[in-house]
Amino acid sequence: MDKRKYTIRKVTVFLAITLAFSSVYYYLIISNGSLNAAGGLYVMGLMWCPGIAAMITQLFFERNLDGLGWKWGDTYYQLSAYFLPVLYAFIAYSVIWITGIGRFNYFFPSKVFNFIVIGTLSSAFMALGEEIGWRGFLVTHLSRITGYTRLSVISGLIWSVWHYPVLLFADYNSGTPWWFGLTCFTLLAVGASFIFAWFRLKSGSLWTAVFLHASHNLYIQSYFDKATYDTGRTAWFSGEFGIVLPVVIAGFAFYFWRKRALVNVAKKGLLKNTKFTEY
Repeated sequence: MDKRKYTIRKVTVFLAITLAFSSVYYYLIISNGSLNAAGGLYVMGLMWCPGIAAMITQLFFERNLDGLGWKWGDTYYQLSAYFLPVLYAFIAYSVIWITGIGRFNYFFPSKVFNFIVIGTLSSAFMALGEEIGWRGFLVTHLSRITGYTRLSVISGLIWSVWHYPVLLFADYNSGTPWWFGLTCFTLLAVGASFIFAWFRLKSGSLWTAVFLHASHNLYIQSYFDKATYDTGRTAWFSGEFGIVLPVVIAGFAFYFWRKRALVNVAKKGLLKNTKFTEY
């Protein structure tokens, strides 16, 4: 079997297993109507479905868990990935606060150390489940058969669609019409995928994606959203389901897209010693 067909076969199996596992948690979350059901354990289970599916697929085809990006890599990329969401969130929410679309309510965590350290570790554990699958497995395998731009779009669309059931049928939304929240979230996910893929391929490390994802969730959902007072129309502009953050992230995505040549060089090194088991 040629390498392209082999890779497509692996990706198809991975997606099928992810869907099968995720369906259990979709049902549990949707039937309860909330992401907070069971104290958030259903969400944690859902977030680990892509990672478990990736490891099962890798073990079935390759008999090992190599190639998922377990090595730490350059700490510079880990730190950059962690602080980048703080930067783009600050830009987005500053626009919201300055224009009066939403008001800054002077919210600050009561225990800053716990918020940053414990919050980061907790968020990273949750994010790891997704990132083993999306960037550890999917992006790496797509990079074997297509270029950076296309793999970013494809992985971003898959990532966004995976969220749709809880967005449409549970409370993972901001209360705006479903079509608006769905569109904004899809734009955000696809734009962010350019950033995630760049860090994953340039660093060769899964952990850049983990820290990027963990930081995004922690600071946007647990700080910036809470620090924004709703003035009546804020939901249309704020958060992951408003329009401002996807636009700002699109600007960052364009920046990394302009640096795609660096990823293409790194990708050659990343895949240089990749071995394919032939069936």
